[in-house]
Amino acid sequence: MISFKQASLEAKAAVAAGVVFLSMMLSRSYLSEKLDLRMRRWLLRLQMALFANALMLIGSLHVWRSIVTTFSRASVASSFCFMPWKIAVFMFLALAHSSFFTLLFLVAEEPYFFSLAAYTCLGAYIILIFFLFTLGSVEQAYKLLAGKGAKAGAGNKNRPAMKPVLAVLLTVVLTVVGLLNASQPPAVNSVEVPVHKLSSTMNNLKVVLLSDIHLGPTVGKTKLAMIVKMVKALKPDITVIVGDLTDSEAEILRPAVEPLGELASPLGTYFVTGNHEYYTSDVSNWFELLKSFNIRPLHNENVKIVSPQSTEDWFCLAGVDDIEADVLRYSGHGMDLKRALGGCSSEHAIVLLAHQPVAAKWALQERPDINLILSGHTHGGQIFPLNAGAYLLNPFFVGLYKVGQNTFVYVSPGTMYFGIPMRLGSRAEITEIILRSP
Repeated sequence: MISFKQASLEAKAAVAAGVVFLSMMLSRSYLSEKLDLRMRRWLLRLQMALFANALMLIGSLHVWRSIVTTFSRASVASSFCFMPWKIAVFMFLALAHSSFFTLLFLVAEEPYFFSLAAYTCLGAYIILIFFLFTLGSVEQAYKLLAGKGAKAGAGNKNRPAMKPVLAVLLTVVLTVVGLLNASQPPAVNSVEVPVHKLSSTMNNLKVVLLSDIHLGPTVGKTKLAMIVKMVKALKPDITVIVGDLTDSEAEILRPAVEPLGELASPLGTYFVTGNHEYYTSDVSNWFELLKSFNIRPLHNENVKIVSPQSTEDWFCLAGVDDIEADVLRYSGHGMDLKRALGGCSSEHAIVLLAHQPVAAKWALQERPDINLILSGHTHGGQIFPLNAGAYLLNPFFVGLYKVGQNTFVYVSPGTMYFGIPMRLGSRAEITEIILRSP
């Protein structure tokens, strides 16, 4: 039996990740109601950062062995460039690992350069791991099928493998492309949605959908001001923000969120929580701050949106808390569809705001008479290669879906990005939804 001391570094990192994950589960189950809010907030973020870093350590060891140790065995190791290369790789990995800790120490009105650099390295790290694994798998498959085995290995012994070189080059190119894509303003996507039972007096009602802005380490006041300016230019009747507005406490980000006060849609601006609001453990303060900007949180509740032309014509706009509140046992919060739709008559159209597509699926299973659900959360995967995972993990991925006879679900790919200031295989979006009466 192998002792812990004899285990590989990868195995030790996996054990560390398991221990942190277990502590997270115990904290959620037994300590959530015993700790004060501030302590719970710090504990949750610290545990998440440690868990992510323990998992990343496994990948970092593989990166180091692939693009440093491999070359140290070759003649290139004697060149004057090798030591700077080792330092550069070490700094790259250190920055990637530090990214998760910026949520604890480096959140302000505008992003710090260190946070942007750290999260950029995290994005490049994810891409690099993917290509090292993929190219390594292709290389092994080729050797197996070609039957070269040891001969190929012996022939290439004295020269650096092309696999890590190609992986690094592809990573650099895609990182630059991703940064350039994310630096562009969100695209404005106009979508027409037929809404069953919507009054003719409300035909062509314009709803602007925002989601996943993620004010925090890499998104600040300047980005939010740009978004607000674009929304105002669209002149919406209603503006809705379907969660993940923030990644930090209201007190810290109060100056950054001020541009939201310029939103003045005639029929109101509304907000529902996303999972990241609950990670801040500061939802109540965020509700109060948003109310001061005339933004109404829909906390498992609804409002009647009345036609400007006739007070007898209206539809029900409802919002539910994000399902992560139930997982975190966040007191007083959690998805409660029955309460959210209380008073919503099936004789009138029903529009539901629910951050996660999974919540949209659950809502339709319980209330198939809902006409339109607006969600976010997926980011469209945000960066390659995470797109595939986001697609597989969500019942609705991005865009407009027709469910049944008279129901539609629209999933926004996000108005900004979370942490990593990159977009690959996805595009940030402000969605202009035009409601059509039948």
